[in-house]
Amino acid sequence: MQVGIIMGSQSDLKVMSDAAAVLEELGVEFELTIVSAHRTPERLVEYATQARDRGIKAIIAGAGGAAHLPGMVASMTTLPVIGVPVKSSNSIDGWDSVLSILQMPGGVPVATVALDGAKNAGILAAQIVGAFDETIAVNLFNYKEQMREKVLESAKDIEENGWKPKTIGFKK
Repeated sequence: MQVGIIMGSQSDLKVMSDAAAVLEELGVEFELTIVSAHRTPERLVEYATQARDRGIKAIIAGAGGAAHLPGMVASMTTLPVIGVPVKSSNSIDGWDSVLSILQMPGGVPVATVALDGAKNAGILAAQIVGAFDETIAVNLFNYKEQMREKVLESAKDIEENGWKPKTIGFKK
């Protein structure tokens, strides 16, 4: 496995599955599991301290609410950790999760993506792996090229066919 995807609870899976989907699309091997910073601290220590030995090159950690999981994992490993703040049922509009992950103390960095931004976390993890794996680098190049082509097709469509208001109240 090249990337570890962990989350605080099963309810985070609906967000974190986006990271798994993009890693799968890019051909990056990953593992996915639940590790709660508050309910299974021993499991967290075991996961974080043994990840490198299992071949993990980056860890994506998603959590809602107090969102201690990414920072605690980062405190126990030298691997890059990417935090995904999750807007959970006990969240304060997600801000508690964002700030818990974003405001790490000096010496314990966590790369932080947008609220519910697991797709970008997956892409960032693939870029980390791709820095040392030519196959993944090529897959990333092709992925980004497809995004570029989609935007150019959309621009061409608007330029050729014009923009037509679809909602009452818009005026040209």
